[in-house]
Amino acid sequence: MAFLVILFGLLGGCFLSALVGMIGASRRIGFGWSFLISLLFTPFVGLLCVLLSEQLPSSEPRRWGCIGTFVAILGLLFLVGFLILLGAGGLAALAAL
Repeated sequence: MAFLVILFGLLGGCFLSALVGMIGASRRIGFGWSFLISLLFTPFVGLLCVLLSEQLPSSEPRRWGCIGTFVAILGLLFLVGFLILLGAGGLAALAAL
């Protein structure tokens, strides 16, 4: 059970970091830095850094198509799985008392 909690937590964090990286691709910070900041800290801190950076002067915004939606859905599914497994582990620990 602990392995699944760790797995879902890591996968959810990676997918949410990739989503923040996609948002950062149209800003000065770029995809790589926003993805790295999100991985090292949290996707929330990475999103704050992305939103604080300037937007690139571009006539046409980058389009990710369905990739951004796919990554967002996967990230949220892994995050929900992580929270469910974490809650089930907590309930099992309470039942053992």
